[in-house]
Amino acid sequence: MVSRNNSGKTPLSVASGAAESSKNNTSAYSFKLLLLIMMVLQNSSTVLVGRFTRAGVPESELYDVNHLIVVTELSKLILAALFEFHTTSGNLMASLHQHVFQKPMDALIIMVPSLLYLVQNTLLYVAFSNLTAPIFQVTYQGKLVTTAIVSVLMLQRRYSVQQWVCLVGLSLGVAVVVLGEKKSSGGDDTHQNLFVGLSAVTVACFCSALAGVYFEKVLKKVSSDATQEPQASLWMRNIQMAFFCCIIALLQSCFQKPANPGMPYLHGFSAWAWILVMLQAGGGMLVAAVIKYADNVLKGLATGVSVVVSSVLSMILFGTPLGMQFNMGAVVILASVYFFSNPLPTFGKIKDDTESKDLLPK
Repeated sequence: MVSRNNSGKTPLSVASGAAESSKNNTSAYSFKLLLLIMMVLQNSSTVLVGRFTRAGVPESELYDVNHLIVVTELSKLILAALFEFHTTSGNLMASLHQHVFQKPMDALIIMVPSLLYLVQNTLLYVAFSNLTAPIFQVTYQGKLVTTAIVSVLMLQRRYSVQQWVCLVGLSLGVAVVVLGEKKSSGGDDTHQNLFVGLSAVTVACFCSALAGVYFEKVLKKVSSDATQEPQASLWMRNIQMAFFCCIIALLQSCFQKPANPGMPYLHGFSAWAWILVMLQAGGGMLVAAVIKYADNVLKGLATGVSVVVSSVLSMILFGTPLGMQFNMGAVVILASVYFFSNPLPTFGKIKDDTESKDLLPK
């Protein structure tokens, strides 16, 4: 006679269910890890291609950065629409009608992170105008810590003391690596205001954190009532975000002086410039996927690793010198990323696997 537990299940069925759950967790972990690796590669490639498109090109032949941003946002919009068209089996217009025209307020909530990013970019310009390059680079890396703080407040996330230390260490490590590449010019700082600069960069860090975490909360929102209509898909949210970003980018380009007055809008768009556009457009889709299936803090960890990878590749491809400052920063970054997800080593004590924490949230 087969014994049963209090829930009426046999030991065999319980074991089978546990094995299936473990398999699903492993698959989810692998998928999230793959997304983070892809993000490291995408970020590194974007940096390298961006440098290549401007290296050795005369000023008069360079593309306008504002125009590149507009084209990139339009490309994101088209790419997201293509993904939505595929996932809805060709019913893109029906999906737009359901999630945009029938529920305009639901679509308008995506305007919030778009406006926050606009405020962030404006404040960064103010900060860079009032701070020396080293101070700006060090303070702006605090956005990873502010992202964790906002995640705790808005998403009720919990981080251990060790993880907080790792986040601070990662921020400092990235700052050290970036400073190693961008030496201070030592220019005239007569018109710089330290208080204004620090205030601007601090608010910019929180705007970046609020925008990212707010978008994460929207992407991970689930319907509380099973009878309600399904939530907008990842690609539909990307369509909405790209649409508002396009409007903002167009307005910004209208109010800023063009780099090459009188030239065609796409002047300077070489084949490599278009590759850069595609990398950034694809990166926008990838970032949204990472935020949805992982979180903003892990996105920051991947970005930190990509700084090291792009610097090493830049040395190999362009001969960019890497000194002791880079080595120190790289060690701090990699150690911070590793110990964010792994307990500190203990000596004279057998490690209990049940105490280890996963890098990626379930």
